[in-house]
Amino acid sequence: MLNDRDRIFTNLYGFHSPGLEAARRRGAWDGTKVLIDKGADWIVNEIKASGLRGRGGAGFPTGLKWSFMPKKSDGRPSYLVVNADESEPGTCKDREIMRNDPHILVEGCLIASFAMHAHVCYIYIRGEYSLECERLETAIAEAYEAKLIGKDNVHGWPFDIYVHRGAGAYICGEETGLLESLEGKKGMPRLKPPFPANVGLYGCPTTVNNVESIAVAPAILRRGAAWFAAIGKPNNTGTKVFCVSGHVDRPCNVEEAMSITFRELIERHAGGVRGGFDNLLAVIPGGSSVPMVPAEQILDAALDFDTLKNLKSGLGTAAVIVMDKSTDIVRAVARLSYFYKHESCGQCTPCREGMGWIWRVITRMAEGRARKREIDMLLEVTTQIEGHTICGFGDGAVWPIQGLIRHFRHEIERRIDQYAANPHSEPVPMAAE
Repeated sequence: MLNDRDRIFTNLYGFHSPGLEAARRRGAWDGTKVLIDKGADWIVNEIKASGLRGRGGAGFPTGLKWSFMPKKSDGRPSYLVVNADESEPGTCKDREIMRNDPHILVEGCLIASFAMHAHVCYIYIRGEYSLECERLETAIAEAYEAKLIGKDNVHGWPFDIYVHRGAGAYICGEETGLLESLEGKKGMPRLKPPFPANVGLYGCPTTVNNVESIAVAPAILRRGAAWFAAIGKPNNTGTKVFCVSGHVDRPCNVEEAMSITFRELIERHAGGVRGGFDNLLAVIPGGSSVPMVPAEQILDAALDFDTLKNLKSGLGTAAVIVMDKSTDIVRAVARLSYFYKHESCGQCTPCREGMGWIWRVITRMAEGRARKREIDMLLEVTTQIEGHTICGFGDGAVWPIQGLIRHFRHEIERRIDQYAANPHSEPVPMAAE
């Protein structure tokens, strides 16, 4: 388990005030000028050495991403954009950070912006996060009043920060779709290249980072890269906020060491699987857009990027969705397919047309009204969508289907056989209906 002394998010549960004075007592804004005085290159190199990988889902090395920003301006300003859209089903970590400990995010924005030579930061927050937005704006106002940020602040780096509320579109969690929305346009992802580090917000160099990735930066710099790198396993270092939901006794958010095993996470923090571990059916380990992993493979697996990749899944946002044997696994995936059909921006034909077709087919399979040869047809269509869209939405939309067929094909076939034996049975209503 993670030692209490190593926790970064010390007010994750909101037991204390989110205000500036309370945040300072917890260590926020402590020696920030000292860190800035060490220079942008030192900050970037420390983040690289810490092994921090993006906490928004992709797991790209954060320090490397920061280093892509131009060190000398060609006349255009540089921007930091914080992705607080958090629309991935099962994910609720950034919400708690912004609600209960917003000052560590604001401080992280200042430090990260300095490291990338940016004087302006935008936080793009999910529109439904009303309380979180209020807390965040209050923290920003407190920081301005204390001259911690602003044109003439005590840290010597002119810096402004703005909160922009989205309108609840899942696709705006994709970084270029987010930039389009931030510019006042429809949230449709852009073709890459050019990448945001060269042509991003308003055509200027931009880095888009997740809330958690930015919020942990000040603690890493204060305590040292070696401290952060010593937690977890090589290439999977540091602490991580896990969102545990589904069929457990105590659903929770918890900050733990990267590479903790699934069994330990659930036993220690979630009270165990409902009905015991023998009742576990499958787990979606990283939010709904990663493939599920069956019980026998996930039980003692480490929850990190590399281990889950080897299991043909992914850590994603670390939203651990637990499903016991009472779950109608085919209907569950059919419901996810409806979500992705609904949230497609419609820009790419494979996604726009394919997701509706997939939802209709998997809905029939959930009821048994299909033929077994359609299972391979469905799998083939997912491979035609995967990797053939402008952004990663298409990949994440079909991975749940691929995971279902990979591990629970027999369940689909059983339903088909059952329906064939009694074709006049009543259709099973879907949650989407």
